Amino acid sequence: MVGVWSHFAYADAPDHPTVRAQQECFEDAVRELERAGVHPQLRHLANSAATLTNPSAHYDLVRPGVAIYGLSPVPQLGSSADFGLREAMRVRARLAQVKTLPEGQGISYGHAYVTDRETRVGLVPLGYADGIPRSASNAGPCLMGERRLTVAGRVCMDQFVLDLGPHSPALAGDVVTLWGSAAVGEPTAQDWAHATGTIDYEIVTRIATRLPHYYRTGGA
Repeated sequence: MVGVWSHFAYADAPDHPTVRAQQECFEDAVRELERAGVHPQLRHLANSAATLTNPSAHYDLVRPGVAIYGLSPVPQLGSSADFGLREAMRVRARLAQVKTLPEGQGISYGHAYVTDRETRVGLVPLGYADGIPRSASNAGPCLMGERRLTVAGRVCMDQFVLDLGPHSPALAGDVVTLWGSAAVGEPTAQDWAHATGTIDYEIVTRIATRLPHYYRTGGA
């Protein structure tokens, strides 16, 4: 036997009594193994939350998961920057189409968004088949240039719409950032999690394999 491990059920609430209880149970199990003549080389218990908030649970190694994405596993206790983490994932798309719509025009399925003036809208070719939450309808934050925009209407299977504003100079092919780095003013996975009522883990891990993935080393 090389290692012994367990996994916290409630590490994102470091003061919850189950955390200490699980840790004591783990340590008892290790002692029982040692009494039986088994001496594990590796003891590991800490996930991302415990890695960042509970040094006593580090033992021989730790198992950061979402923290590798540069995201805080305990946003109620501190942001990514507070823990010295840097976001490692950026999701971008290019507008597939831009057009002008009149006042009172319903957008997307069910017309959950209706224009309140003549405006320009842009079609973003990403949808829930790509991992964009359908619950981001009328909620998901995006960045175009230096402007924060919100998904207009329902997220469809393969696309969603942005209300660019009546005077937007945007053109088809312009880049839209869904989430990326807070340090450069981009929406974050945590922003999307807050907007859609979930956790940042789900936002980053649901991105579909059909999207092109680019990996870079160094730099931002």
